[in-house]
Amino acid sequence: MPFQKQKRNLIIRSWPQAILHLDADAFFASCEQSLHPEYRGKPVITGAERGIVSAASYEAKALGIQRGVPLWEVKKICPQAIILASDYESYSLISKRMFDIMRRFTPTVEEYSIDEGFADLTGLRRPLHSSYEGIARQMKDAIERELDITVSVGVSLSKSLAKLAANLNKPSGLTMVPGRQIEDLLHQMPLPEVWGFGKATVSYLQKFGLKTAYDFAAHSEQWINEHLDKPGREIWRELRGEVVYQINTEGHTDYQSISKVKTFTPPSADKQYLWAQLARNLESACIKARRYHLAPTKVLIYLREHNFISHGREISLSRASNSPLLILPLLADVFSKLYKSDKLYRCTGVVLVGLQPDEKTQESLFGDCLKIDKLTRATGAIDTINGKFGKHTIHQCSSLMINKAGRGDREKKSTRWQQTLRGEDYRRHLNIPRWTV
Repeated sequence: MPFQKQKRNLIIRSWPQAILHLDADAFFASCEQSLHPEYRGKPVITGAERGIVSAASYEAKALGIQRGVPLWEVKKICPQAIILASDYESYSLISKRMFDIMRRFTPTVEEYSIDEGFADLTGLRRPLHSSYEGIARQMKDAIERELDITVSVGVSLSKSLAKLAANLNKPSGLTMVPGRQIEDLLHQMPLPEVWGFGKATVSYLQKFGLKTAYDFAAHSEQWINEHLDKPGREIWRELRGEVVYQINTEGHTDYQSISKVKTFTPPSADKQYLWAQLARNLESACIKARRYHLAPTKVLIYLREHNFISHGREISLSRASNSPLLILPLLADVFSKLYKSDKLYRCTGVVLVGLQPDEKTQESLFGDCLKIDKLTRATGAIDTINGKFGKHTIHQCSSLMINKAGRGDREKKSTRWQQTLRGEDYRRHLNIPRWTV
């Protein structure tokens, strides 16, 4: 990687540790091109079920199509664009395969999101008989060869530096940044590119004349402590090559909130259908909360109109609960106030906030303890059955309208819903891609 020579103010050894960041390029669109070889080299867009671009292939990006652009605008910009409904199940299977390949090289892998992850390569040069660059290239080549997608990889001393490195040469880039080249990398990176910096932080730092990541990292620790809070101080340490953010191999279990959203086409004004979608949102959010033994003290619900205007209300619970059987009756009155019969809606959403460990809930504050105990045990039984036969096998009658209306454009067009393999059924699919290597 060609770097311009810069005056060095940070003194860091070359490889005290080696952290890898891997980012799949235009992941959803690349998955479609992998599943459908006839789409290769063509502008591919996913998001037909939402009416806006969820992902765009690099061929589409070259024409100026970006995420979030309405599809009607896409058709004007690029009439030949291939617009597809998102096939999230297939994307998840390919993602699982990608992380399995990463674990061939090291067990210390963090699945940061569906299309990107971190891995700790420290100390693997001798066991794998290769340099850190060689290990990273082997991992990258294996993923690209076996899954027929491209990934960009960065390797440096910390997660923050590795992520900057991976973003430097996309698509399909491999960027190595040992300690002696960190300053050169930081000189090239404007503040908005730094992982963890939001618009407010960037605006604040720019008031002090800072423009690049290097301007920030080169400041003294005293200045950083005086002007920034803990997250800012941690990012400063990471950019100087210190490992603050450890590789999390256990997955994400610490949540500030849990949200579930459903976008559907065509937009609907049907009150029963919208209520059914909202009930399903709540069920899905509560399932995730129970998985991590969390319970919300507040619930936010919202409806989004077809023109993207959203209306929401917050509900405070007198007792933290992760059972939709207890929460759903409280949502009905709020939903009735939000719903307008003369509006078309394209999206419903539920957000669980004020999360706390579910063993801390106090039943005496909620009233009928006997009723609560019965509903809680009923929820546990439902989880057991759904765990065996598939998510939402048993669900509240409030969401029946979803089944009556069908699974929607996304699932009708999805490759994984069009047919099943032996041993699969409507709700359950094997966790393998549809091809062999």
